[in-house]
Amino acid sequence: MSRFAIINKGNAPLAALTSPLEAVRQFTPNWFAVTMGTGILSLALAQLPGDIAALRTLGEALWLLNIGLFALFSVMYASRWLLFFDEARQVFGHSTVSMFFGTIPMGLATVISGLLVYGPARWGTAIVPLAEALWWLDVAMALACGVLIPFMMFTRQEHSIEKMTAVWLLPVVAAEVAAACGGLLTPHLAAADSQFTVLITSYVLWAYSVPVALSILVILLLRLALHKLPHESMAASSWLALGPIGTGALGMLVMSNEAPVIFAAHGLASLGTVVAGIGVMVGTLFWGLGLWWLALAVLITARYFKQGIEFNLGWWAFTFPLGVYALATLKLGASLHLSFFDVFGTGLVALLALMWSVVSARTLAGAYRGHLFVSPCIASSQCVRR
Repeated sequence: MSRFAIINKGNAPLAALTSPLEAVRQFTPNWFAVTMGTGILSLALAQLPGDIAALRTLGEALWLLNIGLFALFSVMYASRWLLFFDEARQVFGHSTVSMFFGTIPMGLATVISGLLVYGPARWGTAIVPLAEALWWLDVAMALACGVLIPFMMFTRQEHSIEKMTAVWLLPVVAAEVAAACGGLLTPHLAAADSQFTVLITSYVLWAYSVPVALSILVILLLRLALHKLPHESMAASSWLALGPIGTGALGMLVMSNEAPVIFAAHGLASLGTVVAGIGVMVGTLFWGLGLWWLALAVLITARYFKQGIEFNLGWWAFTFPLGVYALATLKLGASLHLSFFDVFGTGLVALLALMWSVVSARTLAGAYRGHLFVSPCIASSQCVRR
């Protein structure tokens, strides 16, 4: 074989795989993090001050792309379970990959939120029943991930403080992402009873997730102090801690928006006013906590990049946590009428767009060559078949 032929073969699609079907066999839930990052950027572009038409159009295009990605990944992962069931089920014994089940409902939540942000202008109120049905599906998945994955951690997986990373947060945070999405859904619902049910459910989801996530963050701080930074392959996980804090703030702010009207419709006007005020204050306090984690994540990332790190799908952790924190920042600006939050939030969205561009380009290149289709459950001895 000539040198040119060898080079050409190396540049062929999925050249790193023995066959195209291997991409299905090696497909893992990690890929749904791509939909989280793409979806949050699409939402952030629509929330920037000034309501710039070009950015909103770009955001809608990204949202449509995200729908396609979520559908593609869903088909690929379902196909893996159908074609390679014995290998697919090993994910439940893997201490890291199993955490990424949480990315599936979180990715879906960005699709639903985009439907509420971009859908009415394109299709009218006819999309609301679809959004509501998808939201309840998302709620069910988030609730399941939030308790079943930790249960597996306690009963069948091997964990230690030294090996702990922020990926422990992923299955837990899915519920508060659904809560924020529920807050966005409520004003679109016509029936007062439906609004009240969705809003109360959203508050329950917030409480189902946020305290547990904060508990994990306490353990994470101890782990970092005792055992220092994790392996370079988990470099981007330092940003994951910002996720539950940013989402917690965003959820409270979004839910508090409609609380006075919805509570008043059920004879609880005074409670609605209190709930709205608490939402803004809790959102502000969480934003302050997130600022500390943001600064820490920047310092940790700078240290990793100084040493040099290789690209992997974990780099998508640079996007979604930053995105929800940016959205919370912009929401605070709208709620408190402080231009500082508008300016800072716009800067965060610009950084998010930059990170998304870099990570998506690297992901596209890795997917084309097939390098990123690697299932640790197959390649690693960590996975125990049960």
